[in-house]
Amino acid sequence: MSGDQTRMRSHKPVEESPSSADGAHWSDRVLRAAPVLLTYLDLEQRIRYANHAHLRWLGNDPHRIVGKRLIEVIGERNHRLASAALARAYGGHHASYEGESYRGDELRYVHGNFQPEFDADGKVCGVVSALMDITERHTLDLQLLESERRFFSAFQHAAIGMTLSHPDGHFLRVNAAVCQMLGYAKREMLALDIAAITHPDDLAAEMELRQQLLAGERESYQLEKRSLHKDGHVVHTQLTVSLVPDAQGQPLYCVSQVQDISQRKAFEDALYRERELAEVTLRSIGDAVITTDTLLNITSLNPIAEAMTGWSNHEARGRPIDEIFQLHDIAQGLPVANPLRAAIQHNSIVDLAGKTQLRHRHGFDTPIEDSSAPIHDHAGNVIGGVLVFHDVSESRSLALKMIHLNQHDTLTGLPNRNQLHEQVEQALDSASRHQQRAALLYIDIDQFKLVNDLHGQAIGDRVLRSFAAQLQHNLPADALLSRHGGDEFVVVLPHLDSAGEAASLSQNLINQAEQIRVEGVAELRLHASIGISIYPDNGTDVENLLQHAQTALTAVKAQGRHGFRFFTASMKERERARREIETALRRALPQHELSLHYQPKVSAVDGRIVGAEALLRWLVDGQVLHSPDQFIPVAEDSWLILPIGAWVLRQAFRQARAWQQAGHAIPISVNVSPRQFQHPEFYGWLDEVLQETGLDAGLLELELTERMVMAGGETTTGLLRRIKQRGISLSLDDFGTGYCSLSYLKHFPIDALKIDRVFVRDLPTDPDTATITRSIVAMALSLNKLVIAEGVETEEQARFLREAGCTQLQGYLFGKAMPADELQLRLTASDRTGQESGGAANV
Repeated sequence: MSGDQTRMRSHKPVEESPSSADGAHWSDRVLRAAPVLLTYLDLEQRIRYANHAHLRWLGNDPHRIVGKRLIEVIGERNHRLASAALARAYGGHHASYEGESYRGDELRYVHGNFQPEFDADGKVCGVVSALMDITERHTLDLQLLESERRFFSAFQHAAIGMTLSHPDGHFLRVNAAVCQMLGYAKREMLALDIAAITHPDDLAAEMELRQQLLAGERESYQLEKRSLHKDGHVVHTQLTVSLVPDAQGQPLYCVSQVQDISQRKAFEDALYRERELAEVTLRSIGDAVITTDTLLNITSLNPIAEAMTGWSNHEARGRPIDEIFQLHDIAQGLPVANPLRAAIQHNSIVDLAGKTQLRHRHGFDTPIEDSSAPIHDHAGNVIGGVLVFHDVSESRSLALKMIHLNQHDTLTGLPNRNQLHEQVEQALDSASRHQQRAALLYIDIDQFKLVNDLHGQAIGDRVLRSFAAQLQHNLPADALLSRHGGDEFVVVLPHLDSAGEAASLSQNLINQAEQIRVEGVAELRLHASIGISIYPDNGTDVENLLQHAQTALTAVKAQGRHGFRFFTASMKERERARREIETALRRALPQHELSLHYQPKVSAVDGRIVGAEALLRWLVDGQVLHSPDQFIPVAEDSWLILPIGAWVLRQAFRQARAWQQAGHAIPISVNVSPRQFQHPEFYGWLDEVLQETGLDAGLLELELTERMVMAGGETTTGLLRRIKQRGISLSLDDFGTGYCSLSYLKHFPIDALKIDRVFVRDLPTDPDTATITRSIVAMALSLNKLVIAEGVETEEQARFLREAGCTQLQGYLFGKAMPADELQLRLTASDRTGQESGGAANV
């Protein structure tokens, strides 16, 4: 018997050679129950032994896999993963592998040992393999590692100071923030303890709290104390300390959060001084001042207020405001509501309306002017109110009204741009004092000019008033709103805890704008765009913040409007580039730098050219100056798209007419921009160019986007029907990427759908894309629509689309966009051959 046969006999599967001996019986049971895949491999990597775990784990009957090569049983992917370890074992060395393994398509993790077996001559004659499934352990290890990583990453990079300290007070770990706060290097601070960095007068109080924490008498403690900087100066800090116990519940270490509150302490001292100054000021100014709590009970009167009301500060304190401050209308003597009540209720400044007089305690009246405002605490909460008033004459009243008109918008009543600068300055001063951020929101109504064009100036004014009222209603109490001009508004948020607040508010304002309804306008859906700049991140003065918010607004519009963006430094470069493009674009048309290229559309059945799409190009000396993706959005924003769009229509019509006269009567499709399509004169321009060129309307196709069709309501539907009745074909461009449902198509007179290149690109390799595309084609054909696929670049894509039922194909496979004379040569060649080949040679 050969050596191989001997080894095969000595390593037969346990299942094939049961033994009656007790040892063999137990070894058989152990091998059957072992949670390990045991395998013996010969020099050809054929399986000579496999235990019963193969059946439980992999569904492989050990009897059936004996004699097969390992790669046949475990597959190429698993064999490749273990190949290095196997090679080492066959080289005579013990080897191990720990990593991925696949059970079918299921990813598992295993630990494997590969032990070489040697014959009598010391040569490797086989390998014993033992694999254990460690997926659960691997998952737990990863979770533990990730948990530790997150904790120590959060600890090290926390914005506030963090320390871990031993129960005896020595530091075990400190983060960068606390080291920077106290001026120590990390290694220096780890050599210290709590006592070394604590002011001697505050140490006893902390040690007492810490002892209570270690004794289990409390779970945590908070403390304000004076910490000592490395250079000796005092740093006021606030501590939050918690205890972490070990597995037996004994103190392991303390976790401390350390915040520098030195500036807050300085503000508190400054506030005390300001209160003292305010007391002196109130007693010395020429206006009367009364303050109240939120229930409108008097809290103070200054000397002028005492004289004008007849009440002393001591007598009036605690009494209702209406008892002390009695107002009457000058004309009829009727009581007038106290404006302070409205000021506190609406959290806004309220002035007296009309001619009003104050009745003295002893019965005589004095004409006054009054301003009422809420008083806020540091968090912006209303904690009371203040009345400031004085005796006025007729001339002074007129002067104040003129000042008001100069500072407020006559249409909306909001502060205008004259007052905006002062408002923003005050907000920034407040944010600076409280060490908070502030935000400036620059808001614009998308395409508001169309509202005026379609509905008239009077309706436009009503829309602006409604929009302003909606903004005011949805802003927080401390926000400042002004009209910057036209359809542009500015919101200032003086107290911002995070940029997320500005983002959340902006999205809400955008959503609420869509809900605005104006009487007399049946179809009105306003869209707003918002640019945001943050103080002090994006600037510390008014002009910079305004400019940066406007730049962010421009970025929103460049991405399609109806959204918000925060300012980033990179936007300045993009804005500069955009302005350069706009400047050059204004010269492009008169200097004949714009031209039309035409991309052929072919029949999906026989490859003949059956149409062409007119595509705008910007060329100087034969070279592309800017791509359409770069200059068309700029043309849209600057309204240059209207003259450019009119030129495109005229050029495309003339070319279609020229081809028709030359015997090539193929339809030309032209992309229409939203501004063109929504312009009230669009149909007139279209009809005028058709008559001027004499083009058969059936040779013209207008390509519209889903958003244009869906957003216009009945007005759009009516325009589409007029265009269709004129004989012009209509197609939906980039179908499937917007929000137009196929179920809506029956409501619109659309002739064709263009499947977007996004779907075509992934055909036929992506099953989901293939399914979606087949569904679109089938449903469109059931509605009697032509289906055109764009972006076709490979024969495989073309074959799939042809089989799916597409009517026409367009893309580099059949020809890129080319000048008109080049396409005419292809049309002539196509007429001669009777068929366009559609192969790659035509590209």
